[in-house]
Amino acid sequence: MILEVWLCAESASKLLLIQEKGDQKSFMEMFICVLFFLAIFYLWWRWRAQDGQKIQDLSHKYVFITGCDSGFGNLAARTFDEKGFRVLASCLTEAGALDLKEATSEQLQTVLLDVTNPDNVRKVAEWIKAEVGSAGLWGLINNAGIMGPSAPTDWLTIEHFRAPIEVNLIGLINVTLHLLPLVKMARGRLVNISSTGGRLAVWGGGYCPSKFGVEGFNDSLRRDMKAFGVKVSCIEPGLFKTGLSNRKKIIQERETIWKQLPPAIRKQYGEGYIQKDAAKKEKLTQIFQNTDLSLAVKCMEHALTSIHPHSRYTAGWDAKVLWIPLSNMPTAIQDFILLRNKTELADPTAG
Repeated sequence: MILEVWLCAESASKLLLIQEKGDQKSFMEMFICVLFFLAIFYLWWRWRAQDGQKIQDLSHKYVFITGCDSGFGNLAARTFDEKGFRVLASCLTEAGALDLKEATSEQLQTVLLDVTNPDNVRKVAEWIKAEVGSAGLWGLINNAGIMGPSAPTDWLTIEHFRAPIEVNLIGLINVTLHLLPLVKMARGRLVNISSTGGRLAVWGGGYCPSKFGVEGFNDSLRRDMKAFGVKVSCIEPGLFKTGLSNRKKIIQERETIWKQLPPAIRKQYGEGYIQKDAAKKEKLTQIFQNTDLSLAVKCMEHALTSIHPHSRYTAGWDAKVLWIPLSNMPTAIQDFILLRNKTELADPTAG
């Protein structure tokens, strides 16, 4: 009897010991989880605090923006003028320059610039140098850009590719090279406007190759300028309602190209291909297109004024939830999703 009682007591003692160890283990696991989430919260809070730190005196800082006739560049010029920057805005046309001057303060200055004209770029760079003097150029925003013809690759000639590459990439590089000494003098900011089309080629033509080139130039420039205290940022807008996304113009350009295609290619794609493809693209446009241009301009502002600017900015909800995540996925997944939006050909074997 005594032996049985002793055995029962021993068993109970062991069970209590096991339970205590289990409770201690559960407590430690919970404690580690709490510490982990506190660490994550602290890092997030610290990042947000740093992200919100701004430079203070803007009134003596010069910013040069290309492509200010309309769209992002026009809104950026007006916004930064209101915030006190010394804005130097380039426009392609006199009408664009006059309209911008009427909408801004006397402090904003405009200049006509065709980024594909080397002599024009050189003269504008000399004018900017005279304007900024010893202060240097705090910000250069390379915004000028065109879409160029957007069509299947086998419809196109080299000239169709050349125009957007000359404006969006070669022009951007040439402007940067001419103004880089002034930005280095100010230990300022370089902001290149790329596109989600520089991360994911969703249609044929020269636009996407030009923006892929901008991404590469931006990356090498960012690393080269780090030692000089110059911060380089790239902005990747999604689909926005601007002159570049003018549906009527895109269709007209495709129809002009269609009329010049060899009969064999026209048979492969079939009559009515342009209209079918446009209808399909229009559905996507209605779903994904952003109308608030300030989303991109706010990225430019942060790149110019934050003490800790980002290397990359994504503008537009479509870019954040679709295009950029998709660009990081395996090629097979990208192709599967993008090919589902392709218009079916009439007879690919026709020749």
